[in-house]
Amino acid sequence: MKLSPEFVPDDDLNTQLRAAKSQLALYAKDLNELLVREQKKSRKLEATNKQMQAYAQDLKAAYHAERRKTSELEKAYADTVVRLTLASRYKDEETGTHIQRLSHYSKALGLCVGLSEDEAQLIFDAAPMHDVGKVSIPDMIMQKRGPLDEQEWEIVKRHPVFGANLLAGSPSQLLETARIIALTHHERWDGTGYPQGLKGNDIPLGGRMVMLVDTYDALRSRRPYKPAFTHTKVCDIILHGDDRTQPTHFDPQLLEAFREIHEQFDVIFSEIAEEGMAEG
Repeated sequence: MKLSPEFVPDDDLNTQLRAAKSQLALYAKDLNELLVREQKKSRKLEATNKQMQAYAQDLKAAYHAERRKTSELEKAYADTVVRLTLASRYKDEETGTHIQRLSHYSKALGLCVGLSEDEAQLIFDAAPMHDVGKVSIPDMIMQKRGPLDEQEWEIVKRHPVFGANLLAGSPSQLLETARIIALTHHERWDGTGYPQGLKGNDIPLGGRMVMLVDTYDALRSRRPYKPAFTHTKVCDIILHGDDRTQPTHFDPQLLEAFREIHEQFDVIFSEIAEEGMAEG
């Protein structure tokens, strides 16, 4: 008798079912093992993630601790140099109020030319150290009442280099800024300054700023060789020149900023004034 194509003997069907069940059991086993492995990976990833989070927290805490240490160290550096600065001012006519005013002038000028608050504050903090190199100049020269001879003047002109050397080698951004200012605050825009005869934008901005504000305050201050000038007269000298000071000595951008905010300088001078200064 011929069997139809759809007919499958019971024994063969049972064999095929057992084979299918066996294959499904193997698939299920493989799937279970895969699931177990993935769960293990997931747990490992979760544990690793927790470890990374803990490490990140430890790193953050260490970073803040290091920043505190750096800040404290920088303050210690700055305190030492400021004390040197205060010592240096006793060698000449400069006073503590002169140093304070210089900081305020510098910050006002910096903000006017577009420095950020932090950048202007950095100049504010560094400016008082501009003449720290004067501690290396002999008292007999710094306290001389008469005019300096050529040899004495050459020694005085070394104080920017002395100051920069005193401030060199520190990781502190503040002291590095102060070093640059100390070295360059007697350079002139037209190249006639010292100690390097730098010209134009080759002079760092901090040096150019302190050069202008130092000139303003020196002109307003009484010296053995000159009286204290009024604000009006000082503005005229800086903006138009006289026999010693010329507008070409200053960065034109800073000169225009000074022209714009010169009244702030007068306010600073009046608020941090001392006996013997010219008012108005």
